[in-house]
Amino acid sequence: MGFRPLYLSDPDDTAPAVAPPRGGRLGALLLGAGRIGPDDLRLALAHQAKSAAPIGQILTSLGALDDAALFDALAEQFATRRVDPQRLVPDVTLTDRLGAQVCAAHGVLPLQRAGALTFVATCEPDRFHLVRPLLEQTFGSVSMVLSTKADLHAALTAQRARKIAGAAEVRVAGGESCRSLSGRMLVGGGLSLALALALAALLAGAALVSALTWLALFVLVLNTGFALLLAAQRWPGGKRAPVPEGTLRVVPVSILVPLFRERHIAERLVQRLARLDYPREQLEILLVVEEDDTVTRATLAACALPPHMRCITVPRGNVQTKPRALNYALDFCNGHIVGVYDAEDAPDPGQIRAVVRQFQTAPPQVACLQGRLDYYNPRTNWMARCFTVEYATWFRVMLPGLARLGLVLPLGGTTLFFRKSALMALGGWDAHNVTEDADLGLRLARRGYRTDLLDSSTMEEANCRPWPWVRQRSRWLKGYAMTYFVHMRRPARLWRDLGARRFWGVQILFLGSLLGVFTAPLLWAFALLPLGLPHPWAGAMEGVGGTLLTATLGTVAMIHWGIWMLGARLRGDRWLALWAPTLSLYHLLATAAVIKAAFEIVTRPFFWDKTSHGHLSDGQT
Repeated sequence: MGFRPLYLSDPDDTAPAVAPPRGGRLGALLLGAGRIGPDDLRLALAHQAKSAAPIGQILTSLGALDDAALFDALAEQFATRRVDPQRLVPDVTLTDRLGAQVCAAHGVLPLQRAGALTFVATCEPDRFHLVRPLLEQTFGSVSMVLSTKADLHAALTAQRARKIAGAAEVRVAGGESCRSLSGRMLVGGGLSLALALALAALLAGAALVSALTWLALFVLVLNTGFALLLAAQRWPGGKRAPVPEGTLRVVPVSILVPLFRERHIAERLVQRLARLDYPREQLEILLVVEEDDTVTRATLAACALPPHMRCITVPRGNVQTKPRALNYALDFCNGHIVGVYDAEDAPDPGQIRAVVRQFQTAPPQVACLQGRLDYYNPRTNWMARCFTVEYATWFRVMLPGLARLGLVLPLGGTTLFFRKSALMALGGWDAHNVTEDADLGLRLARRGYRTDLLDSSTMEEANCRPWPWVRQRSRWLKGYAMTYFVHMRRPARLWRDLGARRFWGVQILFLGSLLGVFTAPLLWAFALLPLGLPHPWAGAMEGVGGTLLTATLGTVAMIHWGIWMLGARLRGDRWLALWAPTLSLYHLLATAAVIKAAFEIVTRPFFWDKTSHGHLSDGQT
């Protein structure tokens, strides 16, 4: 039986925003206690009229109030008291009964029992009524006390950080995760394939080369035809209709930014994210760092983070990957919408508003929005120009074509935005997959969700040095291969989940891409035949066969040049289009990447080869 669509709405969409408090209005309490002035309150009320956020949250985001003063006033408002959970030594067994992930997600922490009564700390008293039924089902009678978010999270992570981290590694079901591809299976499969190819080369080397060359030509023509089909989707439809402006209903948004060994870029990242034009009281930015990453942690400690940004530290685990870090941080998100940026990203300031507006007008099955990636350093060198053209083509030609044909969209790793409810229903990211984005795009499609494209760009630094490029591309190829192996273990089920058209689209996108890179050297060999390279087809190249093959390869090359030039022009860079033909040489590096990827699939399948960034000066950003 295939996956069935599951559309969940955020509980806040239907439930009242706050529980009826006791003790008077918070603004009046703060004003009467001299914690804020009349101007502070007027400004906060003006913000509240637009964002509908709690008044205390607004005041802290404006810097008019600190957390301690806010929660003292909230304690008076709700007729309870404020505590520091770490000083009370919470009962760990109570946390385990409720579940550490549940505690993190709902901002609660059971502290101690007094007879039949359980005291539960919360950092969100306005929402406590939403989780109270679950608490009473678990513990019986409960009494609410208050804690700042920082204190509550510190107490929870001191107790059960490693348990949450362990759950983050296995969040996706085993049958959908590449962690179920055991090392023995990968080693056995790799050795079997290598031995089969070696034996075939020994017994019939010329026949093997000839057969693989035919395969290379078939894959090349298939991939080229598919690319041409996608490019043709721009006509006659033109650009998609813009999302209507309408009235923006401000909702909570969480942004996850996984960081790893970012000595040079962390401070610039904070400055770039601070430019996002969205109500601060409804935006939280979580900077996700690894426990043993002392470089990034020290760099961030030296930065003055605004109130809506905070660090999440991920404990050590069995794997150290970006998707594992994202899964861990997901439990601490408060937003209805969850976005992902990379360390080197410089998003358009209006991007979050565009995201919220598009989700607001989209049907409920649209669970994900993919924004464009652009590069701010195409003039750095030749590789930077090629990288920029390649991505301009992918985001302006290929992805729109896939979307218009209704095919599966393999996601990029950044400028992604999800309905949190859908992301939770899918189990988040596969912590063992080194291209967690492409895998998640496929799992979304299998569950009946849709991904739409966001007409907004994020600027990044182009990977423009040969060895870092090979390392990054090898990780992508390894992840594509493992994603394909996982989802093709049961082809009939994949067919039922996706339907025939999308199933064959996946074959071309994943298997076609992998085979295209793997067999490309067989086609380059034709360029060396005039130099005397021995080849089974050498004799046939002198007749009609040679003319036909040359014409085919030349036509294919010109088609790709035209598509790359189209991508560059759609980006608005006519000068960059002149470099498009040189991508044929640029892609020669992919052979080194596929060799590295094939070796690592067998030896280190879950190793995340980090791409370093931050090599440009501030003047180039």
